[in-house]
Amino acid sequence: MLENISEWFVGNGITAPYDNYLSYLVLFLAVVIIAYVANWIAKLIVRRIVTFFVRKSKTNWDDILLERKVFRRLSHLAPALVFYYTAPFFGGLEFTIQKFAMVYMMSAGILVFFAFLDSLVDIYQSFDVSRQRPVKGYAQIIKIIFFIFVAIVAISTLMDRSPLILLSGLGAMTAVIILVFKDSILGLVASIQLSMNDMVRVGDWIEMPKFGADGDVVDISLHVVKVQNWDKTITTIPAYAMISDSFKNWRGMSESGGRRIKRAINIDLNSIKFCDEELLKKFESFNRLKDYLNQKKKELAQHNESLKLDRNDLINGRQLTNIGTFRAYVIAYLKGHPKIHSNMTFLVRQLPPSEHGLPIEIYVFSNDQEWANYEAIQADIFDHILAIIPMFDLKVYQNPTGADFRNLIK
Repeated sequence: MLENISEWFVGNGITAPYDNYLSYLVLFLAVVIIAYVANWIAKLIVRRIVTFFVRKSKTNWDDILLERKVFRRLSHLAPALVFYYTAPFFGGLEFTIQKFAMVYMMSAGILVFFAFLDSLVDIYQSFDVSRQRPVKGYAQIIKIIFFIFVAIVAISTLMDRSPLILLSGLGAMTAVIILVFKDSILGLVASIQLSMNDMVRVGDWIEMPKFGADGDVVDISLHVVKVQNWDKTITTIPAYAMISDSFKNWRGMSESGGRRIKRAINIDLNSIKFCDEELLKKFESFNRLKDYLNQKKKELAQHNESLKLDRNDLINGRQLTNIGTFRAYVIAYLKGHPKIHSNMTFLVRQLPPSEHGLPIEIYVFSNDQEWANYEAIQADIFDHILAIIPMFDLKVYQNPTGADFRNLIK
């Protein structure tokens, strides 16, 4: 064909070597046009026919293949095949064109393989097991290995040498390869350890102050773990940092069915006292304290009588205190609260007194783990407790304020 085109140019008065150059140019433009048309037809088939059947099917995996453009990338093989099979028309350039066509097909094959691998990952992530065993990191390392393999084959094709020659030279470049792919190697090791030890899953709430991360894990890849913080920002943490550094995973809380409430109220030490008759009568009107007071009165009376002590003997006998009664009230109040988990740790305890008063710590678990609901439950509980404290002749400790100093001046 090349000779026929050259003869036509010579017949029209174009002499050598320009007839030869123009022949190559015309043939090349003709092949490019044919390749473009072939690519257009292939994309048309994908866009119309393949898409039609995919949308009609009931399965979801083929939709993922379509969204990842697996079929669309396959259409790039059409122009490569055109160049490969029309190469004999170029005479002495046949083998050179075929080599480049093969490299083009390899490149298109890489794109198709990568898209197909991403589709498999998406299909896998549609199952619940993907939260426990993420595979995105493994898919990325497969991409790297496949890319290196195809690159070696492509270079050996262009050089017309065996791939084994290039592979034999990689041994001397091992140190360079390790340096270049250091992050990928560390990421692969970290991904395996994270997966095998079940340290973190997609959807886990983690805290890692070193990286400013406090939120849900949204993605685990070969190199990074992405965390969406509560302010909707995204923090990326190197995968190997999850192994080398410490972080807090709240998954145990999520799986337990409860969320901890741990907060203390400081009571002014000067307001703590024994209960007199007037105060006891006041407490008897509290429904939550009736059983406690009846039991305590009997217990104290038996103790004092056994020692033949006067009930008014505050030093030698046992007496009720307003702080102890208050603690009993808080216990009764929390046990009757519908939002407190009844099967988890339940403590209302005193902490060591300090210059800030006597801390009464509440250590319980709510049965609602939703953040907004949890905060509302906690606020309601302490709203009530803070409001009820004066009823026990107790005072909450706080540092002096400007109002306190103004009252002193008056």
